[in-house]
Amino acid sequence: MNNGMDNNNSNFFSGSINNQGNYNVNNNTYYDPNNMVNNTQNVNNDVNNQGYYNDGSMQNINYQTNNYNNVGYNGLDLNNSNIQYDNNTNLDNTNNQYNNGGTNNYNNVNINSDESNNDTTNFNSNMYYTNTSNQYVDLMALDFANTPIVDAANQILVTASDKGASDIHLDPAIDCLKVRFRIDGVLETYLHVPNIYRQNLTTRIKIMSGMNITETRLPQDGAIKTTINGINLDMRVSALPTKKGEKIVIRILDYSKNIKGIEHLYFSQLNYSKIVKMLNVPNGIILVTGATGSGKSTTVYSFLQRLNTEGTNIITVEDPVEMEIEGINQVQVNSDIGLDFAAVLRSILRQDPNIIMIGEIRDSETAKIAVRASITGHMVLSTIHTNNSLNTIERLLDMDVERYLLASSLEGIVSQKLARRLCDKCKKTRSTTQFEKTMFKNFLNMDVSEVYEPGECSECNHGYKGRIAIQEVLDISQDIRDAISQGLRKEELRKLVYTKDVISMFQDGLYKVVAGFTTIEEILKLIELDDEIEDNKELTGMLMNKNK
Repeated sequence: MNNGMDNNNSNFFSGSINNQGNYNVNNNTYYDPNNMVNNTQNVNNDVNNQGYYNDGSMQNINYQTNNYNNVGYNGLDLNNSNIQYDNNTNLDNTNNQYNNGGTNNYNNVNINSDESNNDTTNFNSNMYYTNTSNQYVDLMALDFANTPIVDAANQILVTASDKGASDIHLDPAIDCLKVRFRIDGVLETYLHVPNIYRQNLTTRIKIMSGMNITETRLPQDGAIKTTINGINLDMRVSALPTKKGEKIVIRILDYSKNIKGIEHLYFSQLNYSKIVKMLNVPNGIILVTGATGSGKSTTVYSFLQRLNTEGTNIITVEDPVEMEIEGINQVQVNSDIGLDFAAVLRSILRQDPNIIMIGEIRDSETAKIAVRASITGHMVLSTIHTNNSLNTIERLLDMDVERYLLASSLEGIVSQKLARRLCDKCKKTRSTTQFEKTMFKNFLNMDVSEVYEPGECSECNHGYKGRIAIQEVLDISQDIRDAISQGLRKEELRKLVYTKDVISMFQDGLYKVVAGFTTIEEILKLIELDDEIEDNKELTGMLMNKNK
């Protein structure tokens, strides 16, 4: 779907630190807010006057100004098709000798490897590691025979946190317990725990999270909030009985982006200005939508940080309370005693709130109470599991929210997904295919001849490091309110939603591909391309030929 956006008039949130960065993309500037400081020089990359501000992973790199038909990329001189990295890429990792016959020690466990990656590992026969990808990952070796189970559990938690994992999976198998980390959205096995230590490890995790260690037949939820080796850990734990034993999943909560604020969430200038406008209204509902694990809580907490002032009474109802914020009254749902979202909301309205945050709209009753709260003079923030702005409106109507109430209460919708972010140290360019060129031209009105693809280095995970949000922000206009109230068909409502003033999630993703934040493959994994190009015969034909 090409929404006909005027790509020369969209403004993005621009910013520079110490006057060191200024990236413009079609007058669309993304602000990548971390620390481009100290050692970065002469930064001025233009992509059709469209660009992005890169973060602290680009330190100690000297860049030069590069232009190619006003399309420039970091560290590249595309005008002469001559790649100049200026120390931007260094694949020689002197600390890792996995493929050079080096010897590496992990907690006194010796691992020898040769050029063919045939390895002999001494684990005192207490733990073994299987690397199915034939590539070494950072192996965390534990000598369970000589390591107290408390220390072993602590090392797993700390190592996962150090590696930037979002989740730890303890998966029961026939002959072992697999420990996997989800890093940048991808699960990867780090070690196998022998069966004789399986029960000890799972029991220790359940004790740390406050679960009933004698109950193995029912699902349980818990939390870990502690400090290990000077590292503050805040985790949510879930235990699920399976055929092969209890499976435990630990969600690692990272509040760093929440604390920094909205400016650090990679919103475009246009989207940022819409959000500021939404947050300044006295009443109405603002919804943040996306799948599980798409960063909705991070965005909502960033909104709360901005709204948390001396003169406001903010009350939240959450399940669970993921981050404690000074100055905000936070209520933990407890369904076992009847304290659910609807019950708390009815009481909150008698607490003279200015702003109400609902962790998630899960059912019709919660949705109706939230809508009625917003039209009685309260600002309501919440999340809901939908893919985009249009689907969010349909979902609320399916929850039996009356049209006239929804039309008058809904102020804005922020939809987002997370894409893996390219490692700035080892990413490299490739030529775009004809299909990609046509896609960029149709959706962004840009001629793009080269894009980035992942490389490989010691500081990233298969060419990716971290994730970045792909966003879509809809400010509810009067025309959209009238359409909702009148019950217009989905096709007509789509035309009103996706106007030139809205950057669709797909377009936002393509902009970030052009700027080198992520890859076209990542965007196409997140967004259904068929829906985007259904009205474009040229792209539809090219896609059909490509898939043959």
